Formats: sequence, structure tokens, C-alpha cells
Amino acid sequence: MSLKKIINKQLGELLVERGVIKQSQLDKVLSVQKEKGGLIGEILVELGFAKEEDIAQALTAQYGFPYLPLSNYEINPEVVNIIPGRVARQYLLVPIDKIGNNLTLAMSNPLNIQAVEDVELLSGCSVQTFVSTSSDIKKAIAKYYKDKE
Repeated sequence: MSLKKIINKQLGELLVERGVIKQSQLDKVLSVQKEKGGLIGEILVELGFAKEEDIAQALTAQYGFPYLPLSNYEINPEVVNIIPGRVARQYLLVPIDKIGNNLTLAMSNPLNIQAVEDVELLSGCSVQTFVSTSSDIKKAIAKYYKDKE
């Protein structure tokens, strides 16, 4: 599976261009990242420079992943059972739907190829990914996996 950037820019540059953050904020985030590691998007949210939705929508614009807000979405329990809770928590993803041999996932980091490959191996399905915010996914995991494990 190859990910083709639709817009060939870094997430930070894209957010500056969209007016979500200032260049000075991006510079601060990049120095924090260099010092401590981590994902640009998560650091931006931690420092209060951007909202999770801004990051998710920028990923959507950058890579063409569709954005799916999970709050009003009901997931079929049979679909939830396809992915073990530990895997959902490890990669911060939740299965949304299954049609034939295609499994749809909501992920906070759809660029995590390892997660996609692991889910394909576990489920025997081809995976299609949607972007969702970390907090939406955490809420969905808490809701759908609370009785499992």
C-alpha cells in the first residue's frame, strides 16, 4: 500500500498556510519535537495551538483520507469483534464497517502503515482508512470494548 500525498507539504506548513497556526508556533512545536520526539499534530494540540479537528482535517487535505467524526456513529458489534481491543488501543483505531472483504477503520494516524498491515493480517480483509480525532477514537474504544478483555 503506498500513500500518495495529494499536497506535497508537511503538516505544519499546511496548518500555517490554512491560518490554523502561526509560523512562530510551528517553530516552537518543531523544537519540542526535536527535543522530546512525538507527532507534530499531538504536540500542537498539547500546547493548545490547534484543535484535534484542525489536525484531522489537514491530514484529510494532505493525503485525501476522508474525515469521519465518530460521535454520532453507531458501530455494529459484529464489526467491533473483528479487531481485538488491545490492537484498537495500541494503534488508536476502531473498525467502522465491513462490506464483503473490505474493512473500514477510523484512525487518528492513518499514516501508520504497520497498524494497517497488522489489521489486514488479523482480519484477512483489505483496509480502507478514515481520519478521526484521538479523543473520538478513545471514546469509541471505551464504549465498544468496555466489556471485552
